Amino acid sequence: MKTVLITGANRSIGLETAKQLSEKGLFVYLGSRNLTKGEETIKDLTEQGFQNIKAVEIDVTNPESVLKAKEQIEDEQGKLDILINNAGILGVIPQTAEHTAIEDIKAVFETNLFGAISVTQTFLELLKKSDQPRISNITSGLGSLTLHSDPSWKYYHVKNAAYGPSKSALNAYTIVLAYELRDLPFKVNVIDPGYTATDFNHHNGPGSIESAASFIVKHTLTDENAPTGQYFSNDIEDEDGISPW
Repeated sequence: MKTVLITGANRSIGLETAKQLSEKGLFVYLGSRNLTKGEETIKDLTEQGFQNIKAVEIDVTNPESVLKAKEQIEDEQGKLDILINNAGILGVIPQTAEHTAIEDIKAVFETNLFGAISVTQTFLELLKKSDQPRISNITSGLGSLTLHSDPSWKYYHVKNAAYGPSKSALNAYTIVLAYELRDLPFKVNVIDPGYTATDFNHHNGPGSIESAASFIVKHTLTDENAPTGQYFSNDIEDEDGISPW
């Protein structure tokens, strides 16, 4: 049975992704900053009939918490097949380039970029023990510099000084990581689930949580012929869903 860790998975897209992967027969570690809340979520899922899901406490901004989660999964499974870096924050809004406080920008980067890097680096040891390791970094269309420079893009006017740039940086990190792991059976990609109605954005997005999670699952459970170092977006209307960087 393949194992997967999803950070920030006790609600919204992360939770739905956990459900869909559980239904496909994977053992899912549902990452939550608060273990009590995570276990409450697991109780609800169990009552709904979901199996092979377990809460694990992990605060991506706390290296000790990340290491403790790694040690737990190593003790229980011996390896990790899939890492989905889903944890993220929007930050203080509005985020203008002129007035957003440096502290507020740093806080967003601490979770969205440095947190993802911390988790990735810590869990690489376990991922390298898998026959088909996968790393999916959950990004946003707002991380695309090409689209942000195109006045015809439907979200062209949605600009911010912290969230989007943090995802652009995560995209750049993913390219480097995919390159370094290119001779191993890793597939390392960034996945934009699309503009989705969630608690994250006060349910303003047009997409559904089910569609967003399904897109993540599609581009995570891939075979050996799948691309690596790619940027997939659920908002790109073509068969491959490949977004410009």
